[in-house]
Formats: sequence, structure tokens, C-alpha cells
Amino acid sequence: MKKLVILISGRGSNMEAIVRACAVQRWPARVAAVVSNRPDAAGLAFAAAHGIATAVVDHTQFDGRDAFDAALAQVLDAHEPDLVVLAGFMRVLTPAFVERYAARMMNVHPSLLPSFTGLHTHQRALDAGVAVHGATVHFVTAALDHGPIIAQGVVPVLAGDDAAALAARVLRLEHELYPRAVRWFVEDRLRVRDGRVELAAAEPRLLFGGNTV
Repeated sequence: MKKLVILISGRGSNMEAIVRACAVQRWPARVAAVVSNRPDAAGLAFAAAHGIATAVVDHTQFDGRDAFDAALAQVLDAHEPDLVVLAGFMRVLTPAFVERYAARMMNVHPSLLPSFTGLHTHQRALDAGVAVHGATVHFVTAALDHGPIIAQGVVPVLAGDDAAALAARVLRLEHELYPRAVRWFVEDRLRVRDGRVELAAAEPRLLFGGNTV
């Protein structure tokens, strides 16, 4: 049975979706811990209520990214994770940290990568006038939001959308897309070859969301 450690910075709604899917779908895995860089992260209460170990590594208490990442790695390694899942974890990780968990750390990004890396993706999508937007689950590499793509989800951009409406539609899609990708990992269905992800599953890597929030 594989062990997952999920990193959050806030509410952790994607963490909640993964915890629930793991239990309901009976994955060959368990969420060993939920770790936050913010002591006030609301998702910590959800994890504790579900019997999951929690920890806080407060980034404000460290002198620089290297020191923070070293402390974070120590906490993670105590749980011996097979997969580290970034679920709204709002820290840029150092190359050394990323290398430590190479091919076993995932992230979900709220855009159809490689478009709109970084922040404010929904407003940037609206400003660009795209017809579709979405989310991408990828393995984490040292290049921000550029790791091998595991799965993507697409939603339409509707007339009258603002950034908040579009963000809500994408987040709802993430709650289905991200658990699916994590399940593929724990079931040993994913392989990275020449920088591309191969999926041994009769399931689509592209998910289409609805046109309502």
C-alpha cells in the first residue's frame, strides 16, 4: 500500500477530494499526512478530523528557501511517502528539493499548460480571449509549471465570465481530475519516458467539464 503526503497552504479543497476518493474508491494507498506551510491553513482541521496526521512547517520561521525546504523534507521523509501531492501549496520549491522527490511529486495547475504558467491564470485566460480554459496535473520539475503532463481538464469560457466564475468552474473540474491522476500513480499505471507520461489505463487523459459552475 502506497503512502501519500499532501502539502497545502489554505483550505485544501483538492486535498479533501483526494482523501475522499482514496477512501470511497478503495485505492491501494493511504494519506499518511497533510503538511502546511501556514499554521492557520483550514485544511489541517479537515485532515485531523479524518484521522490523518498533520504538521506545520511555517516558512516565516526560516531564513530563506533552502532552510525551509530542508525542514520540510525532514518532515516528509518521516512518513516515507511514495508520492508527494501539492494541493494549493503556495511555495516555490528549490531544485534540490524537487530532485529529492523526482517522479514522485505531483501538482495541479489551473490552466492548460504550457499556457498561463504562474499566477492569475483565470484573468490572463480571459484577457487573452481563449475559448477554453482548464487545469493540468503534472509531475513537478525544477522548471515552474513545466513538468511532464499527466492529465488535463477542459472547460469552456462562457460569455459574461469573470475570473471568479471561471476559477470556480475550473476548481470543480480539478476535484475530479486530480484524484484520477493520483489514483493512476498508486495503481502503477504511470511511466515517464523521454519527458512524456505514458498511461497504462483504458481511461482518457483529457477530461471535459460542464458549462455550469
